[in-house]
Amino acid sequence: MAPLGRGIAGPGDDTSVPHSSPFRILHVSTGNVCRSPITERLHRHALELRLGEARSGGLLVESAGTWGHEGAPMETHAATVLTDYGADPAGFLGRELLDEHVIRADLVLTATRDHRAQVISMGHSAGLRTFTLKEFNRLVRAIDPATLPEPDPDLPDGGLVERARALVGAAAALRGWLLAPNPESDEVYDPYGAPITFFRSIGDEINQALDPVVTALTGLPARA
Repeated sequence: MAPLGRGIAGPGDDTSVPHSSPFRILHVSTGNVCRSPITERLHRHALELRLGEARSGGLLVESAGTWGHEGAPMETHAATVLTDYGADPAGFLGRELLDEHVIRADLVLTATRDHRAQVISMGHSAGLRTFTLKEFNRLVRAIDPATLPEPDPDLPDGGLVERARALVGAAAALRGWLLAPNPESDEVYDPYGAPITFFRSIGDEINQALDPVVTALTGLPARA
C-alpha cells in the first residue's frame, strides 16, 4: 500500500469509532503507475494547500489499478509531473484493485468509463459512489455550495466528512440529468510509454479536473 501524504488520514488511524472514520477517496486507473498515482498525489497536495496539515485528516486519498502492478514504483515521467506541481512522488507503490478497496471507499474516481464500469461490476453497491474524474468534476460544478454542510472547525474532522458525503449524494442525483457533451469528455487518456510532454498535458488535465472537486470538498478555493 502506498504511504500516505503528510496531514492526510492513513489506514492505520483508529476508525473503530464512527465519528472518527475518514472519508476515503479512491482513484483508479489501469496499471496504477501513471494516471492514478498522479491524481492521488495531486489530490493530497491540493488538500494540504487549502487545509494545512492539521485540518485535512478527515479525508483519505488512495489509488489502485484494475490491472495494477503490485509493488511497482510510479512511472518516472509521472513522478516528474508531480514534482512540477510541488507534489511529493516519494514512496509510492502500485496496488492491484481489490474488493476491500471498493468496499471501504466512500468515493471512487476513475480515469475512464471502462474503469468505472469495472469498479461497478465488482458490486458492493459501488454504483452511486463511482464516477470518472471528469464526470465528477462536471457534476460538482453544477452543485450549489450553499446546499452542502459548512465545514465546522469544532468537529474532529472539521466537518469535512459530512460535507463530502453530501457532495457525493448530490452528484449521484444529478448524474442522469447532466450528461457529458460526448463520451470522450469524461476520459483521461493513458500516457504510458508516451514522452514527458504528453505526461505533462495529462497532468494538466488531471489538475484542472481536481480543482473544483477539492474546492467543493473543502469549501475553500485554491490559493491565488
